[in-house]
Amino acid sequence: MKVTINEGFSETEIIINCHSANEEILKMVSILRSFDKKLIGNKGGKTHIIDFKDALYFDSVDKTSFIYTMDNVYETALKLYEIEERLSGMGFFRSSKSQIVNIAKISSLCPDFGGRIEVTLQNGEKLIVSRKYAKELKERLNL
Repeated sequence: MKVTINEGFSETEIIINCHSANEEILKMVSILRSFDKKLIGNKGGKTHIIDFKDALYFDSVDKTSFIYTMDNVYETALKLYEIEERLSGMGFFRSSKSQIVNIAKISSLCPDFGGRIEVTLQNGEKLIVSRKYAKELKERLNL
């Protein structure tokens, strides 16, 4: 792979010249597009700007969605399906009807009853991946 940087332009533009847009190229494009993705969360009457990479997981309870980071929990106005659409192709995974998990923040996996998987996140929190989504997680982790 050849990388060339040309300076002196007023706007940054990235052009990828390739034989075909394979999976590796598409992943690079996804990473580039996600470079400045931010999420808005509310906590204690204040609005916080959260880098999507800091999110451990998202959860929806009683039609309210929450963003969980290492140290905090924020309420967000986004619905879970909107979060899933925004973060598509950026390493997030629907783990159940009401949760989306950041795969990069999973530290371990353990089989659970009925085909479910228990995941432990980097902060020590444990979540259950439902049977419906367990196969996809295994595929995404090449297990």
